[in-house]
Amino acid sequence: MGSSYVPMTRAEVAQHLQDLTEMLVEALFASPFRTAPGYEIGSRLVDAHFTGTDTLGRTIQLLGDDLLAELGATGDDRLQSRLAALQGALAAGYARALRERTLAEQEAIRAAVLDARDQAESMLRASEARFRAMFTEAAIGIGIADIDGRILDVNQALQDMLGFSVEEMRQYNVRDLMHPEDAGSVWRLYDQLIAGECDHYRAEKRFHRADGEQVWTHLTLSLVRDDHGEPQYQVAMIEDVTDRHLLQNRLRYQALHDPLTGLPNRALFLERLGRVFNNRAKHVRAGLCYLDLDGFKVINDSLGHDTGDQLLVEVGRRLDHSVSGEGKLVARMGGDEFVILVEGSTGEQDIVDVADRVLTELEAPIRIAGHELSVSASIGIVERQLSGTTSADLMRDADITLYWAKADGKARWALYDPERNAREVARFTLSATMPRALERGEFYVEYQPLVRLEDSTVTGVEALVRWQHPEFGRLAPDRFIELAEETGLIVPLGRWVLRKACEEARRWLVEFGDAAPFVSVNLAVRQSRDPELVRDVKRILDECALPPHHLQLELTESAIMGTADEPLEALRALCDMGVRIAIDDFGTGYSNLAYLKHLPVHELKIAGSFMEGLRAENEEDPVDSQIVATLVQLAHALSLGVTAEGVETPAQATRLLRLGCDTGQGWFFARPGPPENIDSLLRGDL
Repeated sequence: MGSSYVPMTRAEVAQHLQDLTEMLVEALFASPFRTAPGYEIGSRLVDAHFTGTDTLGRTIQLLGDDLLAELGATGDDRLQSRLAALQGALAAGYARALRERTLAEQEAIRAAVLDARDQAESMLRASEARFRAMFTEAAIGIGIADIDGRILDVNQALQDMLGFSVEEMRQYNVRDLMHPEDAGSVWRLYDQLIAGECDHYRAEKRFHRADGEQVWTHLTLSLVRDDHGEPQYQVAMIEDVTDRHLLQNRLRYQALHDPLTGLPNRALFLERLGRVFNNRAKHVRAGLCYLDLDGFKVINDSLGHDTGDQLLVEVGRRLDHSVSGEGKLVARMGGDEFVILVEGSTGEQDIVDVADRVLTELEAPIRIAGHELSVSASIGIVERQLSGTTSADLMRDADITLYWAKADGKARWALYDPERNAREVARFTLSATMPRALERGEFYVEYQPLVRLEDSTVTGVEALVRWQHPEFGRLAPDRFIELAEETGLIVPLGRWVLRKACEEARRWLVEFGDAAPFVSVNLAVRQSRDPELVRDVKRILDECALPPHHLQLELTESAIMGTADEPLEALRALCDMGVRIAIDDFGTGYSNLAYLKHLPVHELKIAGSFMEGLRAENEEDPVDSQIVATLVQLAHALSLGVTAEGVETPAQATRLLRLGCDTGQGWFFARPGPPENIDSLLRGDL
């Protein structure tokens, strides 16, 4: 394209532009990424006199349309985003350099005007010649008006800019050039200027061209005073910034919209959400639907990212189609996550209706590249009054609720529940504080006796871990054992409980001799599969000087039966060592009874749920009675001892003895308590 005069040969021009292009490409791939090279390129274009009216626009268009294709990087969102940033920086550098050049010209013109007033008569003609040269040849538009606003003269650049001749412009008053969408501050400053209260001001302003089009300009209006300091003329210097304004709008659109789906992106959504909260009235409500596609990763991995992208485009189109109307916004948050904002909702049902429409809209299969794809979504819904909450709270709760919808089975929506959230927060708090709790000694062990039903002798005790939480108080195992399993802390915690229990068992052995009970310790599933289990048990027994037969390890029925297809070396090694093995909660799982006789087990503990029918004083449940009797017979046939859990009444103890149970455990004998309570039982003090 042609430009203004460039003092270079054609070869020099080509080399100069090639150098700038290579500089831009280097910046595009640089790490860390910086936009400063784009700024410098814009400045160097102006420095080399590439300042034609179309130069900047054509440059930006060429880079945006062709550069990534030339580099073979079409579709790369990261490079697209970087290129947009470099385009903006180039435009900013170009505008800044052109502005500085313009301001220099403006100052020169202003100096010429002021010099014309102050020069002696002998210099007036020379001064007028200089001013006329600057006025006529200046690259920016210049207009002169009297203090009443009547336009006296305009230069050629301003005529070209607005499409009016000098004679036509002289028919106008400055106020006739007011644009209906001008900011009020522009004309307030103008009134102050002609009143002599200020000497100049700058502003962005739109003008109507003769052909009806609009032109965006940067306006600098200055006041020229006479020898007595009274306002005499006003001089306007006007720079056409339409290309820059359009570029800024284009860059802003790119920055605030998802390049794949064309939907508003995360930045625009958060900006809109922020405005909703900033402009909220006392009782205004709003709702969010946070949406995530189910199984999208499988489609992406199996059919390719191109198919995944086309799927996202179609999903975005359906969402935009199904959720329409004032006060609603659909945005892509990233990946396969979308969010729907509903302003001015009247209740939860409004947002539920939106979620139902979305799920219905996604039911129809999507055909892409010969594949018929079915897609569903999980949606987290939050709807509330805006007073008393923040945008961050709304987003956090929607994200949490989306997780609930996923966990509840997908292809559905879930509504935010403050009580469920409180439970989840408490659960998270426990999970986060558990590692330090073990270090700080917040865990402790209580013991519950195992009593021989025949003579009420304490033969063993079960070690039960407790947590004295500084915030939630005393916590039973059902509040934290599952969390310990999930986080992996169950192994060090179980090792700690085992050591504490063995230390107490050793103390009882020293103090009570043959009357000392064995100690029974629960093993979680993850502990039973720990490769260090046997070595840990042996080391602890050796360090505590406790004979192995004084230790019993309890595993749940599902855990021990789940090892049917896996080696049982660990359990057999423990059994060979002399450690007792018990199956806890027997009867509640799906036992492989044929396999049971091959397991290294010494004791079956019948689940407490079977004891309920034996609790009443006057009658017993025949079904529970028959189940217990059958389990006892089975255990005795396998030469296993039987312990009944959950014994709470004398009637239960009597019936269990009659049914053949060897040992009982429950509140009828004693509640779990500190080791001192076991001491008292062994001495016969209770």
